[in-house]
Amino acid sequence: MRKPVEVTSDRALLIYTLHLMESIEDSGGLMSDVKLQQLLFLAELQMLGKGLKGMHWEFVRFPYGAFSKDVDNDLLFLRRKERIQNFDVTGDAEEVVALVDKVVDGHEANEQIMEIIRTVIETYGPQDTSEIMSSVESVELSPADNPEEKLAIRDISFHTIMLVPSRVETTEAFMLSTAQAKNLNKAMGY
Repeated sequence: MRKPVEVTSDRALLIYTLHLMESIEDSGGLMSDVKLQQLLFLAELQMLGKGLKGMHWEFVRFPYGAFSKDVDNDLLFLRRKERIQNFDVTGDAEEVVALVDKVVDGHEANEQIMEIIRTVIETYGPQDTSEIMSSVESVELSPADNPEEKLAIRDISFHTIMLVPSRVETTEAFMLSTAQAKNLNKAMGY
């Protein structure tokens, strides 16, 4: 289960990810739940692969790729608080974007995490949903009980848990001070 500060940082990074998607000229069609879930999964997987913990969502294998109920719940919360409308960042959430920029600036791990998010958005954001799904399904993961074995996501049975960040050891994490978390919570309508 995510800690309150992890929920805060996850929601702030979710808003920031949507903000970055808005800045892509060719966004590969409309944003959808499926596309967003795949983008976040790819970003989180790349972070964990580099020993960084930026987001804390658990993902399971669904027929259309990776899915996180945590992401779904965070989207619902942010929509209720009118920080996003569909997949667009509202004016009320612009303060969150500015606060995330401040949190990232000058903190090496936060900068590395944000760079991974930007790279994933720039690389996969312009693709349509089916292309991103193909990219996700070709990713190879190692089962926890056999790290040498590689298994493509497309070969993992549906509803299997694929990614549990709380169980992955990392060297660095996205950091928020108590004051930063408080300011982000306020900006997100808590």
